[in-house]
Amino acid sequence: MKEMDVVILCGGKGTRLSEETIMKPKPMVEIGGKPILWHIMKYYSSFGYNRFILALGYKADYIKEFFYNYKVVNSDFTLDMKPDSEPVFHSSSDESNWEITFIDTGLDTLKGGRIKRLEKHIKSENFHLTYGDGVSSVDIQGLVNYHMKHGKKATVTAVRPPSRFGEMLINDDDVDVFDEKSQMHTGYINGGFFVLNKSILDYLDEDEKCDFEFGLLQQIVKEKQLKAFKHHGFWQCMDNVRERDFLNKLIDEDKAPWMNW
Repeated sequence: MKEMDVVILCGGKGTRLSEETIMKPKPMVEIGGKPILWHIMKYYSSFGYNRFILALGYKADYIKEFFYNYKVVNSDFTLDMKPDSEPVFHSSSDESNWEITFIDTGLDTLKGGRIKRLEKHIKSENFHLTYGDGVSSVDIQGLVNYHMKHGKKATVTAVRPPSRFGEMLINDDDVDVFDEKSQMHTGYINGGFFVLNKSILDYLDEDEKCDFEFGLLQQIVKEKQLKAFKHHGFWQCMDNVRERDFLNKLIDEDKAPWMNW
């Protein structure tokens, strides 16, 4: 079970953080001196999930360069300047057990198309999926255990944040309505930490207009194949400067609930 892949959607432009994302992709906006993407990966790793697949798009090179250079930047080493010499590393970072696959899934591809374009790289029968712009204290192992127990095609983490988001209506943990942006009721919303069976890939295609929330999820809701894992603890996305500053404040005050490492 620990070999489950972690797919992270990192292709968006993050226009509401434009003062930062004009230079870098949204998942690389820093909180506490590290990209929020690093925080998300570190959180999954704390539960033993260390095989990551990043669906890249906007400024993909920025993410690739950060991790390509990560070992050198975070290690002590000796460098012999002879042209055929390799550096000798004297230490390694805590992330030395991470395996990261970087796949450029297109600049304007919607989430469903991005996921489908990763298909040949997903090794595990069930896999994690999350967005590259939110942190939480969700019990990842509890989420996996719940998904494996109910046997449906997909599990979404359901949270109750402020009302500007869309929502889900849940009946006995079955998702009856998945409405990404309306606010007709007061209920749970998509918290972005999924466990999916690979069979959901059959609902997707590589077309850049293939969506995830407005396509696949609404279809499997009709088929009663989407279950909700309710999380009542900390959850916060980073859509704007105010939310970035709030996450930074939590880290500065040593009150960041997701930093369990």
